[in-house]
Amino acid sequence: MATTFTYQVRDGKGRLHSGELAASSSGSAAQALRDRGYTPLSIEEKKVSALQKEIKIPGFGRVKQKDLAIFSRQFATMINAGLSLLRSLDILAEQTPNATLAGVIKEVKSSVEKGMSLSEAMQRHPKVFDRLYVAMVRAGEVGGVLDTTLVRVADTLERSVELRGKVKSAMTYPTAVLGLVLLILTAMLVFVVPMFEGMYADLGGTLPAPTRLLLGMSRFTVSSWYIILGIAVGGIFGFRRWVSTDQGRFTFDRIKLKVPVFGGLARKSAIARFSETLASLTRTAVPILQAMDIVSETAGNEVVARAIRDVQASVKEGDSLAAPLAQHPIFPPMVVQMLAVGEETGALDTMLDKLAQFYNAEVNATVDSLTSLLEPLLMVVLGGTVGSMIIALYMPMFNLINLVQ
Repeated sequence: MATTFTYQVRDGKGRLHSGELAASSSGSAAQALRDRGYTPLSIEEKKVSALQKEIKIPGFGRVKQKDLAIFSRQFATMINAGLSLLRSLDILAEQTPNATLAGVIKEVKSSVEKGMSLSEAMQRHPKVFDRLYVAMVRAGEVGGVLDTTLVRVADTLERSVELRGKVKSAMTYPTAVLGLVLLILTAMLVFVVPMFEGMYADLGGTLPAPTRLLLGMSRFTVSSWYIILGIAVGGIFGFRRWVSTDQGRFTFDRIKLKVPVFGGLARKSAIARFSETLASLTRTAVPILQAMDIVSETAGNEVVARAIRDVQASVKEGDSLAAPLAQHPIFPPMVVQMLAVGEETGALDTMLDKLAQFYNAEVNATVDSLTSLLEPLLMVVLGGTVGSMIIALYMPMFNLINLVQ
């Protein structure tokens, strides 16, 4: 969960600046400030009052985006129909099937009854209502269009759920096939190959190199399985620790973007999320610097997040949005040019919407074709792995006369 830090920095001209920044750690906050061209002087975690602290609902699970989208759409319908805020929250708390969300809605209603605004009450539950959600609700309150804003929030969440679901479904098939390959490989090394080893020992002679290699792998797997298991567990734990660091996550995300097929899919997904989120925020009159800050947090890819923070720093110095965006290869020229036109014509949100629609369609097309592209390749991997092991096992049979003494 992101923590708010207060900072004091010095810019390139030696002037002092201070403010607040949301980050996962003080080191991450310092890096974000350096990326904006500042020299950090002090960074401290912001102390919040008891009224502002997150309220935790013990014993409950998490809230899915799908549940939140349904809540937002129902909430918007009730407000548009003329129901009061408190009555709407009361009804939603009763009819929401997710126990966690129901508990949070009750807490939000209680906070509103005590005089807090809806956005302030939601801000106390960052694990359910993220910064994007709170910022849009706050903008809807200020502009008097809360129902319309909640509909836009629901649309954004539903498209995000759909996009994430498509990407996950595209990854399920190759993951399942690779898991099956690993399972078959392990079963053959542990149960099948040792049976042939005893037979070859009785025959004598020199076995072919592939057969000797396979027998050695089998002996090592059977006798030292705990070493393999330890290496696997340690590797997974070490990888998770490495990815949890700022540099590790940045490096891993950069590698993901370079992977054939899947790298293009990750890039298109990140641009679609960037465009859609920024469009929603600018349409609800969220200040551009605050919008960029929120977009960087919800980018889903550290390479894209750093690029957005760099663009934010340039915009803060008076540059346009499109010009610094062109300095980052992650954003294609079409994105840069359309944003430039959007800024010139005052229709930035419209252009961002068109970009989101285009890249969402690209992601859908890529996902739909991914299974047909990967299926023959994965069948080759599965058949090649099992076939290679069978050939290595039966090669001595082809030279059986020379082996018998």
